[in-house]
Amino acid sequence: MNPIDKSIVQSALDSFLNLNVYLHLETTNGAYAVHRKESNMTVGAYIRNSLIRFSRGTIMGNGPYRVGLKMELGWVYAEGLTDFEIDPDGRLLLAGHDQEGRLAVALELSLSPFEQ
Repeated sequence: MNPIDKSIVQSALDSFLNLNVYLHLETTNGAYAVHRKESNMTVGAYIRNSLIRFSRGTIMGNGPYRVGLKMELGWVYAEGLTDFEIDPDGRLLLAGHDQEGRLAVALELSLSPFEQ
């Protein structure tokens, strides 16, 4: 993965506008972040291969970044994104890593389902 380039990520988001796309969204302070001692509570969210359609996708911030996807009846939102990749299949992969490289958040978009 590479550090986020807002113009490249925005262009990639625009390429998915008004299409049925598969979403992977994951956030955690649990297994990937057991190093954190300030909280005894583990939180996380995970969704994979949810089919969505969004009319607006925006990347904001100066790093770490946030991405919002405006759907007909609401929003998908991820914050703390630091890195990106567009893989050979055209999937947009966004991730947020801490200072030690551990994953904290991932948002991925694809025109075909992600592997199980």
